[in-house]
Amino acid sequence: MPPRFGAHMSTAGGVSKAFDRAESVGCDTMQIFTRNNNRWATKPIDEKEIARWQDRERQSDVHPIVSHSSYLINLASSDDALWEKSIAAFVDELERAEALGLLGVVLHPGSPKNDGEEYGIARIARGLDICHQRTAGFKTLTLLETTAGTGKHLGYRFEQLGAMRAEVAGPERVAICFDTCHVFAAGYEIRTPEGYAQTMAEFDEHIGLDLLRCFHFNDSKHDLGSRKDRHEHIGQGFIGLDGFRNIINDPRFAAVPMILETPKSKDLHEDVENLTVLRSLVKK
Repeated sequence: MPPRFGAHMSTAGGVSKAFDRAESVGCDTMQIFTRNNNRWATKPIDEKEIARWQDRERQSDVHPIVSHSSYLINLASSDDALWEKSIAAFVDELERAEALGLLGVVLHPGSPKNDGEEYGIARIARGLDICHQRTAGFKTLTLLETTAGTGKHLGYRFEQLGAMRAEVAGPERVAICFDTCHVFAAGYEIRTPEGYAQTMAEFDEHIGLDLLRCFHFNDSKHDLGSRKDRHEHIGQGFIGLDGFRNIINDPRFAAVPMILETPKSKDLHEDVENLTVLRSLVKK
């Protein structure tokens, strides 16, 4: 099975328009926003637009598809008002994704600020429990994303993500999105065969490789362990081609979508270029 490569696609003009953009650059898979990612207030997806999405999905070979949740959501917060708004917003994200039949919703775990890691992990787990209770029976996964470790944000250590999932009442609804830039910035080596093997062994120990359900493919503008989240084009950053080659040719991840979040302009030529680079790394 050849790897499935894709990119984050705009939904301007309606969510179904993302298929046109994805197909125009040669995506096999994609990520979208189902709502404004920087605002709390949002309109529901029109029923006619959901029908258009379903029609396009039947016609398209772009799959699986994930959404990325709002950047405002912080389930680790001790501020009750923010926490409750975050729960309501993530429930809305799950409802939208379920209506569109998406694999999952990518979620940044959040920051407890000065309340500490243990508090933050428990707070995230409790928040997810409420979200999952309100969306009982949904097939759409919550995909906790690995983070770079900027500020007080959690999720930069595999142990933290494993603990979050372990504390959730329904862990079968939680899996992981592995962001290459974030993992590298957090201090995990993926460039050398030995470093890559060690990193994946640690992921397997603390979380489980079967729970790695999505990749974000981003090179890094900063070096290993920088704790800085700055994405770069594939092969043009500190990770380089070897890090991506290691993942792409690992048979354990043959069915896992590999999605670009690299910088791009309106004509999307950068997506075409990055996808071409990724496909050149596949061993024949």
